[in-house]
Amino acid sequence: MELQLFKKPKNVRILQGFPGMGLIGTISTEYLMEHLKFEQIGRIVFDDAPAIVAIHMGKIIEPLGVYYSKEANLVIVHGINAIYGNEWHLSDAILEMCEKLNASEIISIEGVGAPEEEVEIDVPDGSVFYYSNDTAIDSRMKGLKIDKLQDGIIMGITSALITKTKGIPMVCFFAKTHSKLPDSKAAAEIIKALDKYIGLKVDYHPLIRRAEEFECKLRQILSKNKEANELHDAKRLDYFG
Repeated sequence: MELQLFKKPKNVRILQGFPGMGLIGTISTEYLMEHLKFEQIGRIVFDDAPAIVAIHMGKIIEPLGVYYSKEANLVIVHGINAIYGNEWHLSDAILEMCEKLNASEIISIEGVGAPEEEVEIDVPDGSVFYYSNDTAIDSRMKGLKIDKLQDGIIMGITSALITKTKGIPMVCFFAKTHSKLPDSKAAAEIIKALDKYIGLKVDYHPLIRRAEEFECKLRQILSKNKEANELHDAKRLDYFG
């Protein structure tokens, strides 16, 4: 795995988000990149990654891109590929980036699966929790009324970073989410929490509207599936009756 940086801004915050539960990390970072001025300043390359790129508005979106907003002094590590099995190597690359950019803080975004009985279409907006290795961040979060995660299991790149990060303040934001569906509503709650924390001034409401439109379509699909299943069962009873 190799970190390639074309530019090296200093004293930045580094925010990372990768595909996971509800695609929270990917949705949140993409939304920030759409609503703030970011330029690509690097990439992380590794041979084990699936051979896939995305094209958005005529531009290539790399599997593991590094982007910078001068206005927010924020670096985003944006992933569109699953990184299963490479979490430790990727955490090393991010920590190398922290050293080269003299990063002041690492911010991680994750989705946390809601209990099965809560995973319904009408579930309320996802709750956001945080974890940090820094007491000063704990004090800030109390003022922002964001609760600290008390119990849970953290997996993936965030887990690797928590384990390896020494001497750099790190804060992780977790949104309760549907584990099987892209969850724009939970991602909106993450954007809201980030806005409180670092003042990005990004409107999260379009994400909520996007989620409501998706949920409306999903309800219609589920309703049609239910009708089809009932019709199928009725015909089957008629056949055997």
